[in-house]
Amino acid sequence: MSESSTLLRARVPSDRMGRVEEILDDLGLKPSDAVNMLFAQIERRGCLPFEVSLHHQPLMNATDQATEWTEALGEY
Repeated sequence: MSESSTLLRARVPSDRMGRVEEILDDLGLKPSDAVNMLFAQIERRGCLPFEVSLHHQPLMNATDQATEWTEALGEY
């Protein structure tokens, strides 16, 4: 049995859409795939899968990020 779907329309700046489509194409994804992945994470977590804030926080370097992920998720 197929699942019903809903059409979602969104306005996105053309230059951003072009850049994002190139990245998604390299990943083998369509924009609708990315939106579905985002929505699945919102549904699973009950919130956005990233922080939205007006306060600047520097990005973690790769080593710190790997350490934090390992502590949270265990060894790969």
